[in-house]
Amino acid sequence: MERTLPTRIHPLMAVAALSLTMVSLVGAASIAGLLPNSRAAGNDVPAPVASVAPTAAAPVAPVAQTAPAQQPRQIVEHRTVVHHSYAQAKPAPRTDYAQQAPAPAPVAQNSPVGIGLGAVVGGLIGNQVGSGKGRTLATIAGVVGGGYVGNEIAKKNQQQ
Repeated sequence: MERTLPTRIHPLMAVAALSLTMVSLVGAASIAGLLPNSRAAGNDVPAPVASVAPTAAAPVAPVAQTAPAQQPRQIVEHRTVVHHSYAQAKPAPRTDYAQQAPAPAPVAQNSPVGIGLGAVVGGLIGNQVGSGKGRTLATIAGVVGGGYVGNEIAKKNQQQ
């Protein structure tokens, strides 16, 4: 009983992956403001009136079509903007100069050396895992993770 692994992706999985990709792209475009917005308040065009065909028995007089009276749009020309400002109380003068808090420590900066060394070490470790495309992915993940860890270690050494 020999069992072979399928080499092609199932069509339903391909459709699911494609639909998920499309939904994600549309959502990202909507968030980024690339899609137009619909701001329609209602249907401004009156609906067509169905015409009745005259019959031979009783002639029907044509009905005059009347458009509904449209309300003029109101445009706001001026708005009143009120800015509130509150008077702040003046702080009392300090007399306890001996008990001042120490100045905050400077924030550690990113270290290109730490990032580079960490990326090299992470890439070497990631290259030892897996085979084929898995090894390539592990190497990339090792480079990214190693760069991050190396940068964090360099930051902690700068603070000390």
